[in-house]
Amino acid sequence: MAVTKKELGKTKDGKVVNQFSITNGKGTEARVIELGAVLTNLFVKNDKGEVKDVVLGYDTVKDYELNPAFFGAIVGPSANRIANAKFVVDGVEYKILANDGVNNLHTDYDKGLHKQLWSGEIVGNGVKLTYVMPDLYVGLPGNIKVSVTYSLTEDNELKIEYEGVSDKTTIINVTNHSYFNLAGHKGGKKGVYETVLKLNASKFTEIVPGAIPTGKLAEVKGTAMDFTTAKKIGQDIEADMEQMKMVIGYDHNFAIDNYNGKLQKFAEASCDGRTMEVYTDLPGFQFYSGNHIGPFDAKDGAKYEARCGFCLETQYFPNSVNEPSFVSPVKKANEKFTSVTIYKFI
Repeated sequence: MAVTKKELGKTKDGKVVNQFSITNGKGTEARVIELGAVLTNLFVKNDKGEVKDVVLGYDTVKDYELNPAFFGAIVGPSANRIANAKFVVDGVEYKILANDGVNNLHTDYDKGLHKQLWSGEIVGNGVKLTYVMPDLYVGLPGNIKVSVTYSLTEDNELKIEYEGVSDKTTIINVTNHSYFNLAGHKGGKKGVYETVLKLNASKFTEIVPGAIPTGKLAEVKGTAMDFTTAKKIGQDIEADMEQMKMVIGYDHNFAIDNYNGKLQKFAEASCDGRTMEVYTDLPGFQFYSGNHIGPFDAKDGAKYEARCGFCLETQYFPNSVNEPSFVSPVKKANEKFTSVTIYKFI
């Protein structure tokens, strides 16, 4: 096990961005940078011993300063969507940026956590990155301190541990927005379509145009949304189903079965001799089939296009701050938010 640090480059205003490399004894390597706390690379062997980078991303700081698709980034403090870009906490209404029609998506495209320069330090077999977002900087109340620790185990687990706290009641719902392609980041649409996926989720949050949940948990059984039995992502991606036509494929929050607040496996994906299991202690996850990727020039000379990567973003449900039936993302002043996500390769 080893963790090293090097300078990747500088921001447009001259600030140094460091990259940390975490390796284990099985040849797995994760690389993380301070800008956006981004997971830039994840090198994993397949069953033939072939090593490929299985996350989409870029080579340069300049590209990550733009990063319109949020490749590998920590997103928040409020990930996913908030209806009408407003919410009420402690009896006060807050209005935030309407950047997705009339709604809010991922807090702020220019000032969210994915665009901030975090402070990184090596801790044990990983790296801890920390950032403090000032009160009302993106419309959210409180000085919000967030830390994210990436680490690798000898069991080939990439563990992401989140902590957050604010001095005012606020929303804390952060996630990692990595796009995976288990055939390698150059595996293209074929690599995604051929990925066999199984989800421990018999319900999803039904949406209206704008991808805002209605509050109803809809059954996946008998629909293209059903991954309770393993199937290829590409099998039903063009289904004539209104819920999917609204977002041009899969871009939905799924409710994890038997959620109890404890760490549990909710997904298994396999392609090209690599199998990835995913675990969380949160109630839901966004399964996104990368419908709006690119076209982008990317790392290692790659060309990215729509559906060349997929996301499994652990989270509180979209618009949960405004939907009383959903588990709330609101944390009181000085109440800690903690969560763990694990991507395990077997």
